Amino acid sequence: MSQAVIFGASGGIGEALAEAVVASGRHERVWAGSRSGQAAPAGTQPFAFDLTQEASIAAAASQIGAEVALVIIATGLLSDGPDFQPEKTYKAQDPAAYARAFAVNATGPALIGKHFLPLLPRRERAVFAALSARVGSISDNRLGGWHAYRASKAALNMILRNFAIELGRTHPQAVVAALHPGTVATDLSAPFTGSGEGRRLFSPAESAAHLLSVIDGLTPAESGQAFAWDGQPIPF
Repeated sequence: MSQAVIFGASGGIGEALAEAVVASGRHERVWAGSRSGQAAPAGTQPFAFDLTQEASIAAAASQIGAEVALVIIATGLLSDGPDFQPEKTYKAQDPAAYARAFAVNATGPALIGKHFLPLLPRRERAVFAALSARVGSISDNRLGGWHAYRASKAALNMILRNFAIELGRTHPQAVVAALHPGTVATDLSAPFTGSGEGRRLFSPAESAAHLLSVIDGLTPAESGQAFAWDGQPIPF
């Protein structure tokens, strides 16, 4: 038995992941993190964190304390009101949008790694995973646009690759992975789900089940890579 930590448990996918991890019965304690630190799925232990405040992440690591076998970062920012939307052209780029996208989608997860990778067991299997996006793949980019979001997710992929390389030297059974959940019926994707004809829309519970299945199948040899909801690798 061990501990699992879900960051972003107040969001659609994060909440479903926390519920699914609890239902699996594999972990003695499941921690569910949110900005408020109050609302949490049944069977979880709530904690507070703010991706833009490193002190809050450090405090969460100190609160959780003991070894952690599973860390999932289910946070992300794609849009937020009229002043922060995916750009359709390079002419719409804005420094403030880049700063905000990177703070949430790249820097925040990097700081979680800074404080939570040391909690992974050294000689046992452990997984550190973060929700990325297929649009963060440089080689798979065929449409352009969405500049700040794409760039921040590409940066996240690089950060996770770095973690995998460094962790591989000290934690031979550890796996670090970027995960693409597909298109999920959440507040994040709601404004954009109508733009892709034929695109399958998952419920949060379906997405969580897919992602945990992918996590279960990952090996240390695959650490540092990105995978879609169906287990297929995504090139960086």
